[in-house]
Amino acid sequence: MDTSLILRFGAVAFVVLAILATAVQLHEPPAPALAPTPPRPAAAADPLRAALVRCQALGEAGASDAACLTAWAESRRRFLGAASPPEGR
Repeated sequence: MDTSLILRFGAVAFVVLAILATAVQLHEPPAPALAPTPPRPAAAADPLRAALVRCQALGEAGASDAACLTAWAESRRRFLGAASPPEGR
């Protein structure tokens, strides 16, 4: 057999497989749409979240606000899972 004939058969087989794969994909039923979840009132449930939202609204002024510094420290502690710092430090 000639090499070009083998390559032609391979190309035809590839095209047939591509058409078959497309037909299978088009035949599958569409996935059900996910129902939208209602927004949670996270700020009311977590006072830390409300403080962080307030600090975000302050912008650069939040870097010098004592309440924001405390809220960010608590947020880091929760995220990293570190124990509370000892009292008096």
